[in-house]
Amino acid sequence: MFCVFKTMKLPHKTLERKLFANGYSLIFAVDEVGMGCLAGPVVVCAVAFRKKFFNRRNKKLNWLRDSKLLQAKQREEFAGELAKNEDIRFQICYVYPKTIDKLNIYQASREAMRRAIKKLYQVLCIKYYAKNPETHDTYYMIHNTKSIVLVDGPNKISGLNMEQLPIVKGDRKVFAIACASIIAKVHRDKMMVRYAKKYPGYGFEKHKGYGTKYHQVKLASLGPLEIHRKSFAPVAKLL
Repeated sequence: MFCVFKTMKLPHKTLERKLFANGYSLIFAVDEVGMGCLAGPVVVCAVAFRKKFFNRRNKKLNWLRDSKLLQAKQREEFAGELAKNEDIRFQICYVYPKTIDKLNIYQASREAMRRAIKKLYQVLCIKYYAKNPETHDTYYMIHNTKSIVLVDGPNKISGLNMEQLPIVKGDRKVFAIACASIIAKVHRDKMMVRYAKKYPGYGFEKHKGYGTKYHQVKLASLGPLEIHRKSFAPVAKLL
């Protein structure tokens, strides 16, 4: 196992440290999970970091990487450590299949990204005011903090009035985005396990809604559910 880690290229913190060194006070990162699934929501996590986090070693987050490169137990352990860290704040949003079918998968995921970042921004404003109740113009103070959003993928998020930096394969390259991917994946997996109890027989606890052979066999024999994405070809052909 150690040899595997030695040869594996981990997401680095170089970009975040450069941004803080260049005067940024707050870094957001956002990633989504579940884009290619036949069932269930797309889940987005937006994470916010302050410089203090990167001044500490955070040993328990060593070997943290893109959620797809981790086993379920590892993801859960990392997500637990991130949730306990006082220098990190995060917000989760999701879009359900009806919205995905209405907007298309790309636009639906972008909508969830916008909402996650905006909600996180509001939470930070509230927390800032709680610590500084004598500051009446709290929004002004937060709004004028130099911040940037690191986006996984090649495109910026439209309709988001914040500085953004899109990064192709950002979840594998950038530590902050990898953190967002882990939290989103753990949250979505738990949702799909709950769906497995609600809709027995489809095996959601195993495939988490992805289009595996097992899932498609069950889909064909049992029929689509309300949580299936009707606009996706394997589901559409059964309607």
